Amino acid sequence: MDVNTILSELYFKAVRSSGAGGQNVNKVSSKIVLNFSLDRSNALSNEEKALAKKNLASRLTTENLLILNCDEDRSQLKNKEIITKRFLALIKNALIVPKNRKPTKIPKSAIRKRLKDKKNWSEIKKNRRKTDF
Repeated sequence: MDVNTILSELYFKAVRSSGAGGQNVNKVSSKIVLNFSLDRSNALSNEEKALAKKNLASRLTTENLLILNCDEDRSQLKNKEIITKRFLALIKNALIVPKNRKPTKIPKSAIRKRLKDKKNWSEIKKNRRKTDF
């Protein structure tokens, strides 16, 4: 994954923020919408694209577009920085390959202990019974 190439493939759009805020909200387009197309990306290999599609399946549109919004700050520039950092962290997490799980063997001492405890409980319950003469 080449970060500079990915950053050049991002499409930013400034939109008016929603909610209360008076004149600032009505006049200034401070909300940033980031679009990234997984299919058209040259920065990711085919394996990375497949892994990202799998891990980001709930966040992708039907055209495999990743859309992120940020309207946390009143400044358009700060919102752009925030959304870029968030996007890079999201992509890095999506490209992490999980380790294969190695099934562990049950130790013989644990098996012996289980059987010993089972026999002990059996003896306790047997001693509670009424004896037949």
